[in-house]
Amino acid sequence: MAKPREFEKPTGFRDFPPSLAAKKRAVEERIHRCFERWGYQEVITPTLEYHDTVGRASAIPEEKLFKLIDREGKTLVLRPDQTAPIARVVGSVLREVPVPLRLLYHGSVFRAQERSAGRNAEFFQSGVELVGEASPEAEAEVIALAVETIRACGLDAFQLAVGHVGLLDGVLRQAVADEGAVQELKESLGARNVVGFFGLLERFSLPDSVKRELTSLLQVRRNPSELMCLNLVTSSPETQAAVERLSAMWSSLADFGVTPHVVLDLGLVGSLGYYTGIYFEGYTASLGFPVLSGGSYDQLLERFDRPLPATGFAVKLDRVMEAGGVPDMQKRRVAVLYDRSQRPEAILVAERMREQGHHVVLQWRDDQGGHPSDEWLALFDEVIRIGEEEGR
Repeated sequence: MAKPREFEKPTGFRDFPPSLAAKKRAVEERIHRCFERWGYQEVITPTLEYHDTVGRASAIPEEKLFKLIDREGKTLVLRPDQTAPIARVVGSVLREVPVPLRLLYHGSVFRAQERSAGRNAEFFQSGVELVGEASPEAEAEVIALAVETIRACGLDAFQLAVGHVGLLDGVLRQAVADEGAVQELKESLGARNVVGFFGLLERFSLPDSVKRELTSLLQVRRNPSELMCLNLVTSSPETQAAVERLSAMWSSLADFGVTPHVVLDLGLVGSLGYYTGIYFEGYTASLGFPVLSGGSYDQLLERFDRPLPATGFAVKLDRVMEAGGVPDMQKRRVAVLYDRSQRPEAILVAERMREQGHHVVLQWRDDQGGHPSDEWLALFDEVIRIGEEEGR
């Protein structure tokens, strides 16, 4: 096995130099303030979790998990997602706290990548979970908060696509009886392969009426009640109930005033298997990948002995930064240069400027009066030389 080079990083990991780290921090702080304004409270979970609990509950494929063995021989994983650890906290530390709970988080998640894939193995996420509330109003609140969060990041041209896992599953099972065929159809939709999806419909020799109804299902964008004209929906109490719930949620979204930013996409399939109700993704005009995703899950908390419904979402900070959605939060950077004999005056100048909101570096000159290099000084917006009239 070849020895890593001295400056080499593991596959999928990267460094954040000061400029990028500051941008990430600015995005995170803006999102945090948005979450807090909606009444959500922060929780922090460990980077390492047990494989047999959080690892299995996360619904991340085994080959994507970073696994370690502790000194007692137990298998640990680097946190592969944030929702499963928070479900563990709700079932343990917060077990006696009355619901509904409104929780927020920030942190990294880790998923192993092939070297040839060129993808990140560490992702930075900020998100919320609304736990213990099963109403359409709760789902609408979380979606409305997702809209507000994207706005808070300074992204104006965006849209949320909302699907429903239970409705899609029910309709597909009405259309094709074979469970393997249902999974094939969902995989095509999950890959956004519409051509492949309709190719499968032909392969399964479905009646034309069924194919027309599935086409109609995928074309509904604004009014969930339109679905009630489809036999694939009305022939099942479960799918009827799902449409009625979608309609109630849509009405609540209208009251929040966010429906101009929301469309239905009933072919939307999430990559995590614990979603049972709504599932949604947020897209911007400048990026072809979702900057956030989330949904409702009614069974995950059963794994941690507290069977409660929940809805949440995670913002992908890397993608928000890539979309260029960070407001201009640059602070003025100032360098104050001084000789040691002028230190008290220099400290007072720096303190006064910091109180005004500037970022100030105190830099002494050596006893021979030597100055920092021009390249170093060029990093600042202003240079103040204590004891000298000139400045920049």
